[in-house]
Amino acid sequence: MPQVKIVARNFMDMVASLLAVKLDMLYDNSFICEVILRSLPPLAKKYVLQLLYIDIPISAKSMEEWVLPDGFSKHKVAIDRLIQLRVMTETFDRKKEAMYRLNPKFQFNLQKHIVHGGVLPREPMPSNITVRLPSLEELEAFAVEQWECFLLHLISSSEAGKTTNISSSMMKIFQRGLLSQRDDREPPRLTESGFQFLLWYIIREYITNAEERGVDSADLIAFLLELSFHVTGKAYNTNTLTDLQRSITKDLSDLGLVKLQQGRKESWFIPTKLATNLSISLADTTSRKQGFIVIETNFRLYAYSTSKLHCEILRLFARVEYQLPNLIVGAITKESLYKAFQNGITAEQIISFLQQNAHPRVAERIPSVPENVTDQIRLWESDLNRVEMIPAHLYDEFPSKDVFEAACDFAREYGGLLWEDSKQLRIIVKADILTEMKEFLRRQK
Repeated sequence: MPQVKIVARNFMDMVASLLAVKLDMLYDNSFICEVILRSLPPLAKKYVLQLLYIDIPISAKSMEEWVLPDGFSKHKVAIDRLIQLRVMTETFDRKKEAMYRLNPKFQFNLQKHIVHGGVLPREPMPSNITVRLPSLEELEAFAVEQWECFLLHLISSSEAGKTTNISSSMMKIFQRGLLSQRDDREPPRLTESGFQFLLWYIIREYITNAEERGVDSADLIAFLLELSFHVTGKAYNTNTLTDLQRSITKDLSDLGLVKLQQGRKESWFIPTKLATNLSISLADTTSRKQGFIVIETNFRLYAYSTSKLHCEILRLFARVEYQLPNLIVGAITKESLYKAFQNGITAEQIISFLQQNAHPRVAERIPSVPENVTDQIRLWESDLNRVEMIPAHLYDEFPSKDVFEAACDFAREYGGLLWEDSKQLRIIVKADILTEMKEFLRRQK
């Protein structure tokens, strides 16, 4: 199974990318407030608990005094994460000094949850109703099989050993977001999102396309976060789910996050470890998986695996030379990496994959991947990636300073402000919030 902290980090990034209005909707649920608190870096958790019963803004300078000088970098990471997730909001006083306070809705519901607790909308079903439930080992095997089947169909359907239950419409959604094809003569290639997907980032694409399927992304995220409070291997009655949640569990079953079973009168779903660990703390390293990759200083690669999926993943950035029944032999070359970079895969993603999947014989070494290999991968990428392009729009000729500052605050609130010039009254905002920005400026007129 994947290392769950990687999934958690990406999943929380997905939560952080929601619009401010939808984030506030999530924080109506006290259990989600707890999930968000658990996902935060240790110092950020400390700040939340210190501010939990303070109802006035605290200056940034005051909070900087809460840490020693050598902890300032961790302080900045904690503040940035709290603002990204809108757990904490940033304002400025008349002297333009930053002030922080907890999101009132998050603060109220977390207070209530800590003092009074809460009851989940469903409890595990008694054993006398359910049929024999799968063991944890059987459940993990089911999850792995579902993932591998789906991923192989996505990358190379000819390599897949069996058909998948994923609907053709759902498969098209994933292929559109995760594969690209330059012309009809070339086979589809994985995009950057596709490579992340192979590292268990499927949830992001599933959430991103929720609106297209008539599903509110905030409702979908709320249910996925709620799953983290369930117990792996326990059965939960599907009658306690809404129609939307029943539809979601069918998709999650096809992807290996839950297993569906039917009894004589009742039906239930059983969460796998991947579903219950979606929001696990980044500090938790107890879920180390069994690695299979050995990289030598001469860039030779040995992967001790029988998985077709592992072989297909390695082909994305390495030259696979031959495959034995339980061993894949290849090499990381400049040409194979350039091909990966051109398809949108980054050096950090490749290095992270190699480190997370290091064979037990080398996993305990520091570093697990030779430094000359990681340094060279980054150097080869730097040859290609010298400029970052962000679609954006320039706004100028504001009628007054007040309208300009209101527009800056609005763009900053939505995470779309890239640059501002208070003297010339000009701002540049991301193209992602173009519609919202137009509507805001129309209201100002």
